[in-house]
Amino acid sequence: MKFMTNLACTLVLGCAIVAMSFSGSTAQERGNKQARPSPNAAVSQNIGTTVIDITYGRPGVKGREIFGGLQPYGEVWRAGANESTVITFSNDVSIEGQALKAGTYSLYTIPGKDEWTIIINSKLSWGTQYDESKDVLRVQVTPKTAPAQEWFLIYFENLSDTSADIVLHWNKTKVPFKVEV
Repeated sequence: MKFMTNLACTLVLGCAIVAMSFSGSTAQERGNKQARPSPNAAVSQNIGTTVIDITYGRPGVKGREIFGGLQPYGEVWRAGANESTVITFSNDVSIEGQALKAGTYSLYTIPGKDEWTIIINSKLSWGTQYDESKDVLRVQVTPKTAPAQEWFLIYFENLSDTSADIVLHWNKTKVPFKVEV
């Protein structure tokens, strides 16, 4: 009977600790409960048996010049707002032909007029704490002109059983990069 009482106390205590850890606390605490000017979003896609999950902040254009203005060409951008854009692959993949192990990473870019660098980085942080030494993969891709998109958006195109393009789309620029499983 004493064992059952101890077990029950341990379970109650464990549940209380878990509940406290989820009440108002996140992995990257913001310090307030205010609505974000750049709301968070998530997108998920299965390619074959591989699941790709992406969470990111969605800044708005709000009348600003975006690439080459707010976000200068040639400088690292967190591909969103707020915390790092997080991308998780349930299985090994290749991005633009380069192998990448399954796992959770941050997604950064270096925008350019004619070419962008897509960066997969192992450090998850507030978005402005980029650490180049944690880069796992870099690929070059070509941006495209697209219809105006007020809120930054990440989505999937050209889905097949073995591949899809992940598309970064903000204002009049869209940047696809191919993921193969």
